[in-house]
Amino acid sequence: QVQLVESGGGLVQPGGSLRLSCAASGSIFSINAMGWYRQVPGKARELVARITTGGNRNYADSVKGRFTISRDNAKNTVYLQMNSLKPEDTAVYSCNGLLYTNSGVVDSWGQGTQVIVSS
Repeated sequence: QVQLVESGGGLVQPGGSLRLSCAASGSIFSINAMGWYRQVPGKARELVARITTGGNRNYADSVKGRFTISRDNAKNTVYLQMNSLKPEDTAVYSCNGLLYTNSGVVDSWGQGTQVIVSS
């Protein structure tokens, strides 16, 4: 069974930083694009940042210049460094990845990690 497990969420003051991690486990040959999404109650889930296998990145306009996505292919892990956090960044953050496994391609989601930006 393959899965994505996030960590690193929590409570932080405005202007602070957090680093989220998402590790893939199981019988995985490789991982295609990986991304971070966030959702607040009553709103649709939105893409925060995405990175391809080759390292191409794209970001939501609201986080450009503040958030950085990176990945360690050897560890099957994607990271989201979040700086200059704002209260409007408060959300449940989830990672997503296209995992190539011995059962085929699996579009996998993590369970989510809560980020709260508040003084």
